[in-house]
Amino acid sequence: MKKLFLVALMALMGLQLDAQNVTVSKGLLKQGDDLNWAKPEMDDTSWSEVDITKRWDEQGFPQNTKAYGWYRIHVTIPKSVFQGADQQNALILNMPKADDVDECYLNGKLIGSTGRMPTNAAGYFPASNDVRNYVVNIKEDCVRLDAENVIAVRVYNRGGSGGLYNNPLTITCPKAAEGLSMRLSDTNVGQYHYDIEVNNAYSTATNGTLDVTIIDRETGAKVKSLSKKLSLKRNKPVRVTVPYNMDKMCQLTATYTDAKTGKVLSESKQLKYVLTPAAPATPRFNGAPVFGVRPGSPVIYRFPVSGEKPMKFTCNDLPAGLQLTESGVLSGKIGKPAVLTFTVVAENAKGKASQEFTLKVGADMIGQTPPMGWNSWNCWGLTVTQEKVMASTQALIDKGLAEYGYSYINIDDGWEAPERNPDGTLDANQKFPSMKGLVDWLHERGLKFGIYSAPGATTCGGYLGSLGYEKEDAEVWNKWGVDYLKYDWCSYENVRAQENDYGFASCIRPYLLMQKFLRQQPRDIFYSLGPLGGTQVYLWGLYCDGNSWRTAQDINDTWHSIYDVGFRQQLGKSQYSSIGHWNDPDMLVVGKVGYGLGENTKGLRETRLTPDEQYTHITLWTLVSSNMLIGCDIAQMDDFTLNLLCNNEVNAIDQDLLGKQADRALKEGDIEVWSRPLADGAIAVGIFNVGETDRQVDMKKLIPSEKPAKNVRDLWRQKDLSESELNCTIPLHGCRYLKVWF
Repeated sequence: MKKLFLVALMALMGLQLDAQNVTVSKGLLKQGDDLNWAKPEMDDTSWSEVDITKRWDEQGFPQNTKAYGWYRIHVTIPKSVFQGADQQNALILNMPKADDVDECYLNGKLIGSTGRMPTNAAGYFPASNDVRNYVVNIKEDCVRLDAENVIAVRVYNRGGSGGLYNNPLTITCPKAAEGLSMRLSDTNVGQYHYDIEVNNAYSTATNGTLDVTIIDRETGAKVKSLSKKLSLKRNKPVRVTVPYNMDKMCQLTATYTDAKTGKVLSESKQLKYVLTPAAPATPRFNGAPVFGVRPGSPVIYRFPVSGEKPMKFTCNDLPAGLQLTESGVLSGKIGKPAVLTFTVVAENAKGKASQEFTLKVGADMIGQTPPMGWNSWNCWGLTVTQEKVMASTQALIDKGLAEYGYSYINIDDGWEAPERNPDGTLDANQKFPSMKGLVDWLHERGLKFGIYSAPGATTCGGYLGSLGYEKEDAEVWNKWGVDYLKYDWCSYENVRAQENDYGFASCIRPYLLMQKFLRQQPRDIFYSLGPLGGTQVYLWGLYCDGNSWRTAQDINDTWHSIYDVGFRQQLGKSQYSSIGHWNDPDMLVVGKVGYGLGENTKGLRETRLTPDEQYTHITLWTLVSSNMLIGCDIAQMDDFTLNLLCNNEVNAIDQDLLGKQADRALKEGDIEVWSRPLADGAIAVGIFNVGETDRQVDMKKLIPSEKPAKNVRDLWRQKDLSESELNCTIPLHGCRYLKVWF
């Protein structure tokens, strides 16, 4: 009788059982939020039965915005799941996906979560597409064998569709060897090294051998090798550290072999390599010799000069109305249109250098070159704070990035107060105790300040937008001293839907409105337009007097994203870019990123791009005259990332005064050639291997010109190339960056 009841219960709950697998496709659902609903004894007889492979709005439940819901799944876990297993203590709960965030409880105990709830101290973070596999221990995690268990899942939905979806719940007992995992992490603190960590997630102890080799990718020679015996106990990972040098293009391969089963874990990683030569100790100007302002607007400019410190700046022909500090910060105001040229001298103990500099003062002079700086989103997401912003700013100065023209410090979403003041003005939230103080601190150092908002009622992160308060917000930003506005799209789509208007005019209207009030402020505010509104902002951004506009969806730190956002979506768009009005393929994803959700307590992880892919990323972005906004935490930036961002010859292509964006000039199989003309008569050429194997190429034949080249310079290595050096191997997802004179 008991057996018949169990079979009936399994059928009712959509549960299937085989020798080592339990599958459940049905559960009970109630919208709302009460942590008592995690308790196994809670009475859920009034809850609605649902299919957990389909979102709740597909089953008649409201498509609520910012809504919680709870699922309760009753399941009997038989002892037979361990039949034939070589370990008897661990189970894996392969959960459905959740839109957007979940917490999973087993018999009242929290066993896992994915994403972050709005109540999390670190801030909300969605994870709707993530796989949710939760490992439980039979003895430690309250598992009831041959008895009913209650799996309670708390789900938070920020907007649109919500709830569990995609796949049923599967409970399985894995083999002991399946608990083995290996992780390789690059650490650039002190001596450069890779940490190879091998772990055993299950109770059965294992033994094996770790073999490591480092190969020079250019010569094939073995640089280093080691072999080590390891003994692995449950959740006590063993770490092996392998030092390396960044003067060669090398690859590390780690292989762990389990002694009992012969299971092999193997992973290869490109080691970081530095191509950019060290800057000289003597002063060197690294920025474009021009800057633009509108009449009457404050001048804020920090001369980007590298070299040994201390360094002193002087100018004997400085125009009236301007001031230059000994530390190289130019300030002041010019009331009328003018073109002012003067010479600035930088001097240190090793020597001196000078630059003839031009200040263009006119109604449409801002954005003479694409902005360079930092944005908080790709590292901190909605967890950004004033403390984090100041730490990255100080690091930008201390690590020398300001010496290469990086001058904008931009706060993305997450700064806004939860409610407006009675007069309609908007303050910063408690994470930013003094926005005006922060801006003044930046301006004193010659750096500029950027902020974020949206034309809708809410921003992409759910904070207050500018809809209906455009004038008030522009005036507050002027009061604070804002120099840059990133104006995103997001919830304005709701306005278009209400008005049933999806034409370009409905896109242009809110951006024109904000620009009207920005123009009324007595300071320059660089106007950066968001990516949505049909995504074709480049078709109408100029009519909104935008200084830059996104040309693709949001970027992430994968090769697929770099290829799609960079190569595919920038193709053919050079005609829309001009001085003061730049195409923007989104921020940089080198260094430590994480979007506010990462592997460690600081919410950061190393970019997933390989070193070759990072060279390609920076090469293509400078070719297409992109906004060069660093997206990582600068305080944790290593020498490799500094090498990528502080190559003066590479950056000079992005900042070239001709302002002509590159486009694709040639495609031969997996080889793409992008080029742009430069102000000095030369051309910049990027040769990219977008395929999945290394390619041997003759670069001389790929230079897009019928004229013979007189001189070919490797911009990353900063060296002129001989005829023989033009024949080379370009690794998969790698590139060569050339400047060619005819």
